[in-house]
Amino acid sequence: MMKLYGTPPTRALRAVWLLNELGLEYELIPVDLLQGEHHQPDFLALNPAAKVPVLVDGDQVITESSAIQLYLAEKYPQAGFIPEAVEERAQLYRWIFFLVTEIEQPLWRIARHTFIYPDEKRLPQDVDQARQECVAMVTVLERHMERREYVVGDRLSVADFNAAYTLDWANEENMLGDAPRLREFLKTMYARPTAPPTIAEAFAAMES
Repeated sequence: MMKLYGTPPTRALRAVWLLNELGLEYELIPVDLLQGEHHQPDFLALNPAAKVPVLVDGDQVITESSAIQLYLAEKYPQAGFIPEAVEERAQLYRWIFFLVTEIEQPLWRIARHTFIYPDEKRLPQDVDQARQECVAMVTVLERHMERREYVVGDRLSVADFNAAYTLDWANEENMLGDAPRLREFLKTMYARPTAPPTIAEAFAAMES
């Protein structure tokens, strides 16, 4: 059985979504970041970067949430989450890389400088700059999706699951106010019966 190390609301939710969609059995192994469990030797042996999620599938150890999504989609091609045509695969890679570099990274900067870093390391000016950058890139994706049902091609793909988690994060930071198509897309994706909890739901579960 596959093992997934990580705890919602982290990027482990990306991997959880693909595992659910594929109907795979897996063991979710919580990693308490606040208690520093990601710096313990056993975990560092899996991922020296001390990041979650980590997927262990037999002898395979895969880190980076987007890489885990792509691995699962390619291992189970019958689900159709990876386009067959190389041209469409190129577009899938394009938009996944866009999501994790142009939208997720400013969101991560905001998180670091608002609650992750200790007060003395926080840079409020970087929060403002990251917010501007994120909104600009959300606008790019909004225009791309205006007349589209899916991020790539004419059917559901791994890019849609990647986008849904990223946009949920952006929505938590009030970045989708001028992106009605993305808000609609987000609502549709999280209405799927296999959808993981939203970031807000995961935080609420932690507090309870």
